[in-house]
Amino acid sequence: MQKITLLEHGFVELIDSMGSDQRVLQAARVSTGSHPSKGEIQDRGLIRYLYRNKHTSPFEKIVLEFHIKCPLFVARQWMRHRTQSYNEYSGRYTTYEPEIYYPKSWRAQGDKNHQGSGDPLPEDQQKWLNANYSNYIVAENKLYDEMIARGVTREMARFIVPVSQFTEFYSTVNLWNLFHFLHLRLHEHAQYEIQIYAQAILKILESMEAIKWSVEIFKEMNELEYLFQQAVNKDKELKAIKLHLENFIR
Repeated sequence: MQKITLLEHGFVELIDSMGSDQRVLQAARVSTGSHPSKGEIQDRGLIRYLYRNKHTSPFEKIVLEFHIKCPLFVARQWMRHRTQSYNEYSGRYTTYEPEIYYPKSWRAQGDKNHQGSGDPLPEDQQKWLNANYSNYIVAENKLYDEMIARGVTREMARFIVPVSQFTEFYSTVNLWNLFHFLHLRLHEHAQYEIQIYAQAILKILESMEAIKWSVEIFKEMNELEYLFQQAVNKDKELKAIKLHLENFIR
């Protein structure tokens, strides 16, 4: 299965999957007792119809399991998606290795997206932040090791571990809920660090021949929804929506 490395120590790896576009068709057509496959044109058309009309249960027949390694703050955002099943590395059972995320640049607080980032800070600020962040991480690692050496229980020593520490977890999710995760985390308003994990997952899905029709319609409708949101935000009279629909709905 494909593995994509990210953020120095991180990765996304698909370790198992079940189901295909044919399984979607089989689940959809069982209600009428008809044959699961009726040729590529009709089969692709049915998958498009199911997705566009939010008939979700056939897509839930496809299940994927990922092995993820990412900073703790990315994992905490990820696990807000409670439709996925998780098993994570535990700082109670074993000690943390000093694997820390060092950003390429420090971003200012966003002006429009008040919970997110703006442009990178000036160069002099970058140098000051990098130096002080590095000093903090060195001090934190030293204190953590000292606490363990002095007999402090692992479940308490982890109190000082920063959210930039890398963790690992397994996530099991059906395709419909994964599409919802990607819709939110591929968006430009999502934090950069989780965006690139979502991009990696989409890249893996694009490489899977078995679900190519389902992924194709997700990408098309996801782009349309983003364009629709942009039009609503920017065009008070929504003049651009007609053009967007003509371009992206067939």
